[in-house]
Amino acid sequence: MTEKKRKHFLNQPTYLGGNKDLSEFISKNLQYPEQALQNNISGSVHLQYVVNDDGIVESVQVLKGLGYGCDEEAVRVVKLLKFGKVKNRGVRLKSTKKITINFNKIIKKQELIYNLKREDDKSTKINYTIKIQ
Repeated sequence: MTEKKRKHFLNQPTYLGGNKDLSEFISKNLQYPEQALQNNISGSVHLQYVVNDDGIVESVQVLKGLGYGCDEEAVRVVKLLKFGKVKNRGVRLKSTKKITINFNKIIKKQELIYNLKREDDKSTKINYTIKIQ
């Protein structure tokens, strides 16, 4: 028995450039909130939004948030998204989509150097290097 192809009667709006460009756009425009940095907050914000047939994002809702300014920043970035226009045989269509935006604090590598010298022996010098990764 042959498998039947699923027929899609309505076209869904897609991000211009695909998922890779969508991820790049979000990472380029996302700014880590200062309040979240001060409180060492990291995690994911889950959003739901509506895309109309002109490709414009409408009514963004936070399904699961982090607080500390992360929810507001995620909503701001999602509102900037532009999708391709969709033609559906004269039918106006609004599509509901979900997205997860990750807030992961980037920790810079640090290096500490300690020099120890004994007071009674001027020639003995001990160097320690501690790398924090």
